[in-house]
Amino acid sequence: MTADIYTLDASSRDYDRIAGALAYLGDNWRDHPDLDRAAKAAGLSPHHFQRVFTRWVGVSPKKFVGALAHDAAREAIDDGACVLDAAYEAGLSGPGRLHDLFIAHEAITPGDARRRGAGLQFHWGVAPSPFGDAVLLIAPRGLSAMAFADPDVERGFADLEARYPAAAYQRDDTLARHWAERIFAPGSAEKLPLALYGTPWQRQVWRALLTLKPGETTSYKSIAEQVDSPKASRAVGAAVGANPVSWLIPCHRVLASNGKLTGYHWGVERKRAMLAYEAARR
Repeated sequence: MTADIYTLDASSRDYDRIAGALAYLGDNWRDHPDLDRAAKAAGLSPHHFQRVFTRWVGVSPKKFVGALAHDAAREAIDDGACVLDAAYEAGLSGPGRLHDLFIAHEAITPGDARRRGAGLQFHWGVAPSPFGDAVLLIAPRGLSAMAFADPDVERGFADLEARYPAAAYQRDDTLARHWAERIFAPGSAEKLPLALYGTPWQRQVWRALLTLKPGETTSYKSIAEQVDSPKASRAVGAAVGANPVSWLIPCHRVLASNGKLTGYHWGVERKRAMLAYEAARR
């Protein structure tokens, strides 16, 4: 209780100092102001400002500006701008810096984002699994997503297709079954290639999930501590919820701090079945 009260009080105290900095960065992010200028707007030393801002916002001032720039560039690209124009819209000197920005935030290039998957070939299919029919999305480099088909196959596929609406999709249930057999083979220790797209923060959380052994559970708080962000339980929850590959990246092993089952994208009952399935085989 003391820690919660302290966190709430600290956030309240920090607000007045951070509000001015947020307004300054919101007005001037295209200039990509350095730490000294942002700290001056908050009336703090650079070192103190870095610490207070990161604690209150959850990311560093530099990452906050990068997120604003990325959002502006993404909006420009979605509106049809070329990569060069999107770079200038984001206040960047050229396509090279825009490329780095998109890799950091989406793990794809701005060209890929502009094409919205155009030129990419995905196979998708439906296969049985121990937890009902699974919908798999397979990229040339590996498995990109696996969901469950409830309430119907087409809706399950539409959820995955929305990631790359301009990509080419070919249904191949035989290939999907081949992958499902590899994924759910009893005692299989095979490391399957994954072609994942997510922010660095999401990938960090997903890597932490991959360290969990079958039958082992953890909490959002524990994952936050594992990725060196002990106060970021809520952000961890969002990253866990964004996991595109069920079962293999075992977000079903994350429980509330009181040990209770919490929301699961594919249903709490399925989450309970997964944990029971693993426990029985452990």
